[in-house]
Amino acid sequence: MTDKELIKQLITSSQERIGDKKIVPRSISLPIDSSKIISVAGVRRCGKSMLLQLTMEKLIEKGTERSRILFFNFDDERITWNSETLDIILVAYRELFPSNNLRDCYIFFDEIQMASGWQSFVRRVYEDICPNLFITGSNSQMLSSEIASALRGRSLQYEEYPLSFVEMCRFRNINTNVYGDTSRARLSTLMDEYLEWGGFPEVVLTDPSLRQKILSDYYYVMIYRDMVEHFSINPAFVARYYIRRVMENVTKPTSVSKIYNELKSQGISISKDRAYTLADQCEDIYLFLPLYRYTNSVQRSTKSDTKFYCIDNGLRRITLKPQSNDNGKNLENAVFLHLYRQIEMPCKLNYFKGVGECDFVVSRDADVLMLVQVSWDLEDSDALRREIAGLAEASTATGCRRMYIVTHEDERDIKIDDGVVHVIPAWKWMLTNGSIFSAYEE
Repeated sequence: MTDKELIKQLITSSQERIGDKKIVPRSISLPIDSSKIISVAGVRRCGKSMLLQLTMEKLIEKGTERSRILFFNFDDERITWNSETLDIILVAYRELFPSNNLRDCYIFFDEIQMASGWQSFVRRVYEDICPNLFITGSNSQMLSSEIASALRGRSLQYEEYPLSFVEMCRFRNINTNVYGDTSRARLSTLMDEYLEWGGFPEVVLTDPSLRQKILSDYYYVMIYRDMVEHFSINPAFVARYYIRRVMENVTKPTSVSKIYNELKSQGISISKDRAYTLADQCEDIYLFLPLYRYTNSVQRSTKSDTKFYCIDNGLRRITLKPQSNDNGKNLENAVFLHLYRQIEMPCKLNYFKGVGECDFVVSRDADVLMLVQVSWDLEDSDALRREIAGLAEASTATGCRRMYIVTHEDERDIKIDDGVVHVIPAWKWMLTNGSIFSAYEE
């Protein structure tokens, strides 16, 4: 079968599948007629393709003919993508539907980062052929700095993540009323599952016996196809070792120099610059997300201050296997993800480090909106004093009085000199008090 015949088959089958199964809506909804290129970036399997499917269903509901929708997924090993094969997509579509004017159609390119030369192709399609263009990719650089320079302000950019806790409840059709006794118990149990297995849509909806296998497959593709092969990392052990060490170190600043020295002691010879490049590459594929130290206009954050959090607790679980001290780290990672997915300019998410530490500082321009500590439980009086002291110091330094300690089950209010610290279980906080947007109005 020639490339063109295969592409025709893929175009036709994708059109037939539109609306063939029920898709649960996400918190993001893509605009249809913006006259901009709509780009969606995010880790593999987080639901970007489903966002495109929902958008295509919306078009059909509004009366768009199925034949006027061109969907193509570039993550197909049967085709080697270059400037010539990219053009075959358009040729194949025109041969299938000669009476359709592509300018009146809607084009969806999924995982387009798999095609070399995609930037000039997308720009040409948008400018000369079709203004209704939607693209997704699993590389953060491709859909941020690269697309900004390549498309010169012609795009609207979105980011998608694994499910939030609110979305997980929606996918499971679980009542989020936090005040009913039955609901509280069910939500608490669901949060434990969320902390352990994460929020990839397929994992949330699948049989529990298959979760380990599904996540292992995700991890393998991300590490070997998106990272080792894409960035030509040799030996592959270097990438695996680096990732494992960062996974272990979640919640603390990561010393790339220390990891470099550990590799060197094992006879693995790489440059220190190469070790720092690994950090960038893990960010590129959305495996790790950075958190920088909160600074004022005089201070500067350094690389050694940077913390990294994992894009999903389930991926962290299958990388490290369950460990006895992971409950607190999993909780903090989930709280980070909850806050991070809400951040849009001019908001920022940082951590505070002084004499003590505050896990998360949410700010908007010069105003700090929220201070958040994370602790599995507060039964240890020393732990309680440490968390309170970190919040109080951050509150004094930033002027913020909206303070939380997010826990597994503890719930109470604690009065301190700077105000009231709200101690609240994670499941309840994420459903009621964890929105940074509500802080704008306070």
